[in-house]
Amino acid sequence: MGRLLLTVTILAWAVPISMLVNRIVTDPYMDEIFHAPQAQRYCKGDFKTWDPMITTLPGLYYVSLAYVAPLFPWVQWAGIVSSFQDLCSTAILRSVNIALAVICCLLFHDILIELRPNAYTKYATRWAFVFSLYPLHWFFTFLFYTDVGSTTAVMAMYLACLKRSYWLSALLGCLAIIFRQTNVVWMAFVACIGVVQYTEKFGGEYTVAMKNNILFNPLSETSDGNSKAVHTYLRHRQNVNSKKIASNTLSDENLHHTRSKYSGVVGELHVLAYNLWWQKWGILTNFFPFLLVLMAFSAFVIYNGSIVVGAKDAHAVSPHFAQILYFGLASAVALAPLHFNIDQAVALHQSFMKGRTRFIICCLLSLVAGFVCVRFFSLVHPYLLADNRHYPFYIWRRVIQTHWLMKYLLIPLYVYSWWSIFHVLGKAQKKIWLFLFFFAAVGVLVPAPLIEFRYYTIPFYLIILHSPVKERTWILIGMQYIIVNLATMSLFLFRPFHWDHESGTQRFIW
Repeated sequence: MGRLLLTVTILAWAVPISMLVNRIVTDPYMDEIFHAPQAQRYCKGDFKTWDPMITTLPGLYYVSLAYVAPLFPWVQWAGIVSSFQDLCSTAILRSVNIALAVICCLLFHDILIELRPNAYTKYATRWAFVFSLYPLHWFFTFLFYTDVGSTTAVMAMYLACLKRSYWLSALLGCLAIIFRQTNVVWMAFVACIGVVQYTEKFGGEYTVAMKNNILFNPLSETSDGNSKAVHTYLRHRQNVNSKKIASNTLSDENLHHTRSKYSGVVGELHVLAYNLWWQKWGILTNFFPFLLVLMAFSAFVIYNGSIVVGAKDAHAVSPHFAQILYFGLASAVALAPLHFNIDQAVALHQSFMKGRTRFIICCLLSLVAGFVCVRFFSLVHPYLLADNRHYPFYIWRRVIQTHWLMKYLLIPLYVYSWWSIFHVLGKAQKKIWLFLFFFAAVGVLVPAPLIEFRYYTIPFYLIILHSPVKERTWILIGMQYIIVNLATMSLFLFRPFHWDHESGTQRFIW
């Protein structure tokens, strides 16, 4: 019932807004001038001609063909079009993303239930709907861009991995990469999460004890009063499934050499290392498809000479470490009711006061790292300075470049944003998950020289999918998204402008 309600709800607002967009913006706009003609060539059966300005692989065009093909017999029978290529109009191609947006919303719903079934089953439908309103995702639902398809493919890959369908997950990873090459990093992230998940389910009692917060040495007399309970727990599990423990888990002799208590990322890595060793053949068997995809992608990069297909000079890999700071702040602002409130500030303060010395050291290191990123690795792409149709142009000019000190004054805000994100995620996720996510975000965003909020969509969704948020907060976030969406779409449709040096109507866009 929840899935049907989501489908009807998404279509109820997407279809009329799409009709309005197609009525006002009849011709391809911005990147559509590359994507739409390329898809139309595919509709004509021309798979050899390629626009050298397109940087991504043809995943969007293949999916468009799969979407349009079943429609053709019906519209031809109705006398709407006479040939297949006539069906591939700009409006029809844009509608591909509406279908993908519906699928993506359903994936959000299922991922929420899969992650925390006890907490999310009741609210998954309304929360998935709020996720679908995220301004970057919502806006590009109505244009023929790769963003919605890329996000949908990554979410499908992640859901398949959570359901332990690893071969299907790797296949969906191929689709995600064909939409956008940087998704190979998210495939690696999903594979790593899958490995951790696999070791927790099929690993030894050592992991089970850690998950139940009773990771002590059961043979030690100096444990925290739980040694007998842990020992009884492990012995009971050994008696129930002794064969599995003998072949795949740690023995009591292994546990005897474990210290009295492991906590934090060191303890998690210790547990993971042991379970990886004991489960190595099962892991290799189940996750070998991911390795095949990675090897195939590596071969493609070597053959192509770059990760992008076209416009290689404008999208060269660059050490843009400030990008990760921008992403942290943008994500915190997109979840402003969660991160910028008194309760969150108090919670962070109380958390820091528990280890004041460690907090001071970490805070100083974070500020120094932020300063280094801003001072030495803050890049300004020519596209950012030249194109006043994008919102980052105005943020850069009117905020960051207002005064030479401004970019440094923003560093504490960047640090707060990341601390707050980690604090919220840490309530539900292990530290190993946080580290894997952060380094995956770095791998995707840092090499990108251009500041594009569209690049933040997938890592942002991973943040909100794993953040425990109260119902009232989600309502506030949903209202925030609706206001932003109305404002940006109104500017796009009803506030066009013209350039003196170029003909045509220009519009504001993310």
